[in-house]
Amino acid sequence: MLFEPYDLGTITLKNRIVMAPMTRARALDAVPDDLTVLYYSQRATAGLIISEGAPVSIEGCGYLFNPGLYTPAQAAGWRRVTDAVHAEGGRIFAQLWHVGRVSHVSLQINGAAPVSSAATSGTNVWAFGRDEAGNAATLAASPPRALATREVARITHDFVRAARLAIDAGFDGVELHGANGYLFEQFVNGALNRRTDRYGGSIENRLRFMLETLDAISAEIGSDRVGVRVSPFGRLYGMEPYADEAETWVTLAAEFEQRKLAYVHLSDQLTIGAEKMPEGFAHTFRKTYTGTLIAAGGFVKETAEQALQSSDLDLIAFGRPFIANPDLVERMQNDQPINSPDRATWYGASGERGYTDYPTWAEKKVEQDA
Repeated sequence: MLFEPYDLGTITLKNRIVMAPMTRARALDAVPDDLTVLYYSQRATAGLIISEGAPVSIEGCGYLFNPGLYTPAQAAGWRRVTDAVHAEGGRIFAQLWHVGRVSHVSLQINGAAPVSSAATSGTNVWAFGRDEAGNAATLAASPPRALATREVARITHDFVRAARLAIDAGFDGVELHGANGYLFEQFVNGALNRRTDRYGGSIENRLRFMLETLDAISAEIGSDRVGVRVSPFGRLYGMEPYADEAETWVTLAAEFEQRKLAYVHLSDQLTIGAEKMPEGFAHTFRKTYTGTLIAAGGFVKETAEQALQSSDLDLIAFGRPFIANPDLVERMQNDQPINSPDRATWYGASGERGYTDYPTWAEKKVEQDA
C-alpha cells in the first residue's frame, strides 16, 4: 500500500509517503533561495511534501534563517520552490507556524517580549537568535507576555494572510502547525493555559484559538486545502501533563471530523527527544476522526506498511530519512540501503553540504562503478 496512489481531496498523490516538515535554517535572509528550490525538487518523488515551518510573521519567528510567508519576496521565493516540485510531478503543502513563547527578544521587533497564552516561561525552551555580540546562537527563550483577548484575532489574521500567500505562490495547500509546544499548543495545554477569558479554562475555550484559525483559513482557501498537525500528549518545550488531557485530544478529533479538512497529522515526539505518544492512540483517535490521517515518528518501511494495513493511518510521514536520501521513495521500494544524515549539518549550515549534496542511489552506483 505504501507505494500506491492516494486521493487527497482534489489532488492525487502518487504514493502514500509524506516528507515531514523539517526545520533546516538555511535561508539566510528568510527568503527561499536557489538551494531551497533544489532541496525540495530533489525530494519530489514523495507523494506529498510538507514544507519546513514558515513563520506567518516576524513575531512568530523563533529561529534565525527560516523562510517565512509574510512578505512578497518570500512568496516569490516559495513560488520557485512549488514550480520546481510540480515540474517533477510532486505535491507540496506549506506548514504555517507561530512559535509563541519559543522565541527570543533578538528576533522580535524592537526587542519585544515573545507572546503566549500566559506570561510563563517553560523549562528547556530554546530559541536560535543573536547573542549580545550579534552572533547567531542557541539561547534560552525570553520570558513571554500573555496575549490580550483582542490580540488573538490579529494572529488568526496573520495565518489567513499567510495561507493566501501560500496558495498564490503555488502551494497545493497549507498545514497549520499546532504541535510540538508552539503557540497553538500553548493554548491547548491545560497546565500552561490558566486564562480566564474565552480562550482559557474549559476544553472548549482552550481549543477555540486553533479552531477559529482553522475556520478562518478554510473560509479563505477551502477546507480541502487545509491540514493541521498536532502532537497529542506532547512534552516538548515545557508542555506539562494536565488532568483532562486525553479528553482534550478526543474532543479535538471530533472537532476536526466536523470540518472536512484535507488531513490531520499526528506528530509522535519519540524521535525528537520527548516521550512517545501512548501506544494505540492513533487507533483511538481514528475512532473519532475518520478523515485522512497522517502520522510521523520513527517509521521504517515495514512499520509503515503495517500501519497502513491496519487502517489506523492513510499516509506515513518520514522526516530524517529524507535529509540524506533525496530518493527515499525509490530506495524503500527497491530495498536499497538508507543513508544516515550528518547531524552536524541538520540546522543552519551554509552552502550545499548536508543539504543538497546527498547523492541518490543511482548516482552513488555510477560513482562506485567509475
